[in-house]
Amino acid sequence: MNLTNSNVVVTGAGGFIGSHLTEMLVRRAKSVRALVRYNGRGDRGMLEVVDPDVLDNVEVIAGDICDPFAVHKLVDGADAVFHLAALIAIPYSYVAPASYVAANVTGTLNVLQACRDLGVARLAHTSTSEVYGTAQYTPIDEAHPLQGQSPYSASKIAADKLAESYFRSFDLPVVTVRPFNTFGPRQSARAVIPTIISQALAGQTLKLGSLEPKRDMTFVTDTCEGFCALAECDDAIGKEVNLGTGRTDSIGDIVKTVGDILGGTLDVEIDPSRVRPGKSEVLVLQSDNSLCRQLAGWEPRFSLEDGLREVVDYIRANPDRYRTDIYNV
Repeated sequence: MNLTNSNVVVTGAGGFIGSHLTEMLVRRAKSVRALVRYNGRGDRGMLEVVDPDVLDNVEVIAGDICDPFAVHKLVDGADAVFHLAALIAIPYSYVAPASYVAANVTGTLNVLQACRDLGVARLAHTSTSEVYGTAQYTPIDEAHPLQGQSPYSASKIAADKLAESYFRSFDLPVVTVRPFNTFGPRQSARAVIPTIISQALAGQTLKLGSLEPKRDMTFVTDTCEGFCALAECDDAIGKEVNLGTGRTDSIGDIVKTVGDILGGTLDVEIDPSRVRPGKSEVLVLQSDNSLCRQLAGWEPRFSLEDGLREVVDYIRANPDRYRTDIYNV
C-alpha cells in the first residue's frame, strides 16, 4: 500500500514515539487521525509540543483504547492504523499488572476487531524487544523464543499473539513492528537516557539502577521511518519484524558517552529502588534487523552519539519537563 493516498489513524499519538510518528505521517499521508487518552484537562500529551502548523492537519480524538465503541468509531474510514497505545513502564507493571492487561491486551483486541470489522487495508501493531527477555543468543532475530520476564512484557506477548491469531484466523493485514529501545527528544524520564541526561544537566550525582544491562538504542526518527516502511510493505503482512541498530551499549557505556558529550565525568550512585528483580531484569537486547532491511529496505541512519546530542539539546531547552528529585517509574 501507499501511505500517500491513505487516511491513517495513530493510537497512542500523545506518547513519545506516537507524537513523532504522527508528525511524520502528516507529511506523508492523505489525512491523519490521532487518538490521545481522554483526560479532563484536555491535555494532548506530547502532541502539545508538535509544531502548530503540523498539528492543524491532525484530527485529534480523545478517548480510551479500552473502550471498543470508541475504538470502532476512531477506526471507521481509515485505510491504515498504527497501533501504539499501551502502558509501557516496566517498573509500574510490577505495581499495577491488571492495568497492563486492560490496556495492552484488551486494548489491542479492540483495535484488531475494529480493523477486521471495518476492512482496514493495513494495521501496524507495536510490539517491543522486551518480549524476547534476556537473550538466549545474539543478535536476536524474530525466531528467538518469547519470555515474559515482567508483567509488561507478558502483556505485550499476549498482544502480539492476538495480532498473529487475527492474521491466521481472519486474514487481517497486520504487521507486528518490534522496536528495540527507542530514544530521542520528548521521551519522559521514565526511560534511562532522559534520566541520565536530565540529572547530569542538573549537576546531580546520577541515581540509577543496574549499569550492566546492554541495550540496542534506536533514534526515534529511525523507528518512525521503520513503521512507515513496514506499513507500506505488502511482504511484511503476517510477520513480526525487528527494528534496531544491531549495536549494543551498556547503561554504564551510555553514562560515559553522555559525560563525554557534556565534557566531564559523571558520578553515579546505585539506587536500590531502581534495580529490577534479578529474574525480571533483561540483561542483553541486540537486534538482528536483517529481515526489515530485506523486506522494506529500511536501515537506521542515526548513531547513538548523534541521537544523544539531540536529546541533550532538547532537555536543555525544556528543563521544566523533567523532575530530577524523584524516581519516574
